[in-house]
Amino acid sequence: MSYEKVSQAQKIIVGTKQSVKALLNNEVREMIIAEDAEQRIVQKIIQTAEQQHIPLTKVSSMKKLGKACGIEVGAAAVAIIQ
Repeated sequence: MSYEKVSQAQKIIVGTKQSVKALLNNEVREMIIAEDAEQRIVQKIIQTAEQQHIPLTKVSSMKKLGKACGIEVGAAAVAIIQ
């Protein structure tokens, strides 16, 4: 279901650094995190999303998340923009 949200979203940000930046700028409506991503990579996003009270959804696969974004590689994190 969350993969569908990502593929149907009009504006998304793919990647951890860009997602944290968008979170800090209050641009994010929802964060999607892949459970198979390394914890050290997504830790900053999880902390920032919790501080900003942004809904955080976890999906099982980086590869499927990347595919939902329309990219050839896996994605650890995707921000759905407001």
